[in-house]
Amino acid sequence: MFTTTADRILPCTVTGSWPRPRWMDVSMWGRPLDTCMMDVRHREKFGDALSVILSDQERAGLDILTHGDLHCDDDMAGRSWHHYPLQRWAGFEGDYLQSEETRSPWLRYPPGTLLNEIYTGWRWPRVVDKIEHRPLDYAKIWRMAQSRTEKPVRFGTCCSQVMGLFLDIHTKKYKDNREVIWDMAVAMNKELLALRAAGCRAIQIEEPTLHFWANTYGRGHENVKFMIEAYNREVQGLDDVEIWIHTCWGNPNMQRVIENDSYKESFELYLEACRGDVWTIETKDRNFREIELFKPLRGKLNKKICVGVVSHRTLQVERPEDVAANIRRAMECVAPEQLIISSDCGFGRQGCNRDIAFFKSASIAQGANIVRKELGLPVSDVRAAHPEFQTDIVPKKAYL
Repeated sequence: MFTTTADRILPCTVTGSWPRPRWMDVSMWGRPLDTCMMDVRHREKFGDALSVILSDQERAGLDILTHGDLHCDDDMAGRSWHHYPLQRWAGFEGDYLQSEETRSPWLRYPPGTLLNEIYTGWRWPRVVDKIEHRPLDYAKIWRMAQSRTEKPVRFGTCCSQVMGLFLDIHTKKYKDNREVIWDMAVAMNKELLALRAAGCRAIQIEEPTLHFWANTYGRGHENVKFMIEAYNREVQGLDDVEIWIHTCWGNPNMQRVIENDSYKESFELYLEACRGDVWTIETKDRNFREIELFKPLRGKLNKKICVGVVSHRTLQVERPEDVAANIRRAMECVAPEQLIISSDCGFGRQGCNRDIAFFKSASIAQGANIVRKELGLPVSDVRAAHPEFQTDIVPKKAYL
């Protein structure tokens, strides 16, 4: 069901996370949001930071905004993206280095590399009991964000099956990781239903692992079939919500974690088997490789496609003209009424600074406006590009 993108041609957004303001030096570290909000310093900084990053996105000219993942802790390489639910649901305990025996084969890297530093340094709770839902306060975070802007705010959250890559089981209540993932999907579904009940009508499920599994074992493997079932269980009951399915190839500290980054094996799975309305893919950082997979279905897709036209891994800000060229390239394979324009992934998680995130976002909006004009479509207001609103302007006439 299309809500935020209904009747919009080439709407612009970013994937999710946004760099924190430097002065936002507070994190929740496993505590409930309400507990943190009793601290007047935390309350002020969290609320003000939401206002700031939403204002950044509006000024950049984006049509659909995000809450920036500001509820996640300011931890190494963005671990809290996975960790936030695990710290709060029942059935987990402690904070441990992951055992070598249970580490995913996809996440093993040589000593002396950044990815080895990240994946051996991250700590996780152990599964010690039946996993059950406890509030994550997503509804409250979304309300706080949406109250600060008239533009729609999309809420994103880590998919349960990604969290399953990092968990050691220390209880007889689960015989394998599949049962853990299923109960986490059920728990997340309860949180998403509460988010829906609060009024949120655009929810992004971030990084189902089908593209990893399908590339390793093949699209028909039993593990792939199970992950599809687990994903669909996670979004059950969100019938009047626009569901976005975000897929990329990793973003801890701006790093790609998978070398075999082809969508070919999972292409039909995401388009046909996964319930949802928008599929977001990483394209800019992959030089739009495999965009041609969509060409036979141009104008006939049953999902909208959100393509990344700026990279979250490079610090060089793309020019609006480059963004426009990327959009034209995507439109050769995806009809403009089914195309959404975004970043490859989020700008947070120990990523780039706010200036880079802001001007990459402004380039997204300006590049989209170039193409909209070519198509005879209305353009969005990009206040960041107004000559009269530039920060530093030398007067034409000298004043004595």
